[in-house]
Amino acid sequence: MTDLQESQISDQEPKKPLASRVMSIDALRGFDMFWIIGGWYIFEGLHKALDNSTTAFIMKQLTHVEWEGFVFEDLIMPLFLFIVGVVMPFSFYKRLGRGDSKRKLYIHIIIRSVILFVLGMIAQGELLELDSTKLKIYCNTLQAIAAGYLISAIIILNMRVRRQIITTVLLLLLFWALMMLVPFPGRLADRLDQDANLAAYIDRVILRQFDDGLNYTWILSSITFACTVMLGVMAGHLLRTQLDDYKKVYILAALGIGTLVLGSLWGGWFFGIGQFYTGPFPIIKRLWTSSFVLFSAGLSYLLLALFYLVIDVWGFKKWAYGLVVIGTNAIFVYMLTHLVNFRSIAGRFVGGMDKFIGPWNDFLHAVAGFVLVWLILWWMYRKKSFINV
Repeated sequence: MTDLQESQISDQEPKKPLASRVMSIDALRGFDMFWIIGGWYIFEGLHKALDNSTTAFIMKQLTHVEWEGFVFEDLIMPLFLFIVGVVMPFSFYKRLGRGDSKRKLYIHIIIRSVILFVLGMIAQGELLELDSTKLKIYCNTLQAIAAGYLISAIIILNMRVRRQIITTVLLLLLFWALMMLVPFPGRLADRLDQDANLAAYIDRVILRQFDDGLNYTWILSSITFACTVMLGVMAGHLLRTQLDDYKKVYILAALGIGTLVLGSLWGGWFFGIGQFYTGPFPIIKRLWTSSFVLFSAGLSYLLLALFYLVIDVWGFKKWAYGLVVIGTNAIFVYMLTHLVNFRSIAGRFVGGMDKFIGPWNDFLHAVAGFVLVWLILWWMYRKKSFINV
């Protein structure tokens, strides 16, 4: 394995075996998936029932900003990619440690990326309609993961940690330079309009009728999808070391604060005022701008630090069981809830209550649908049935 040692995954290999899973990672993934598979509908139902200033604020945080800015809902997708990155050093080191060749690992990476991309087409690209007029090729979170995972894997397997960091920084700067300095037909550079920016132009030219028709961008944004994954990879490298657990928490928190501040300054966010101005490179989720990558990664680092501290350092694990049940089958439940309307199914069981509960019916149906999904995942967890891609 001499050739692999030349491009080892981490500069500081563990001196003793590590647990195959870090519980806080599964719990954080489950927390993220909760909002995707049912949390949003639960709080929407709560708002319809109560309709007060508190629920209105929550719903504002659960509704994507139209263009520039950031709310809690805008964290869900980057946190998913970030966690993929956290797990990669654990997974790759395990495979290399058991004797897998670099070639074998690349085959696994390519196959996984293709599967994720196809699943994304099924979930949101209307692939199962078998109608080319409805097909959307690149339009889903799983496809962003596939692209970010593939690019990040190449970086990890061929560079030491220091060069991985440098490469990630260079990719962030490259995306900024392309978006802000390169003109395109009909428009000068330095413009990030919703319908007129370089990334959107590239999507329209390449995807043509298979473009999703929205103001999200994908092909060029794959560069920054990879950066989000790579920032998670850095957390994975840290967690794999033999540093003191509290020191890991401090470093994660420092990384969180640092990237949060950098993203804020680059994108134009005034702390304490809560207002955006047009910064050098605005925070725009739909373009996945470099400032958005840093800002969302800052929050992701802080959440990981909190979950790791409470669950793995302090040992408070029982409260996270429900999240772990979700997090250990994340891709499976993502696809399941995109293909099956569990709120509708659950309505068969609780629909009779509608005439008694008035405005609470949407809330009840949302909770019942989520419980139904969770029970399926709980059964799989108890049977140790984990569907991994």
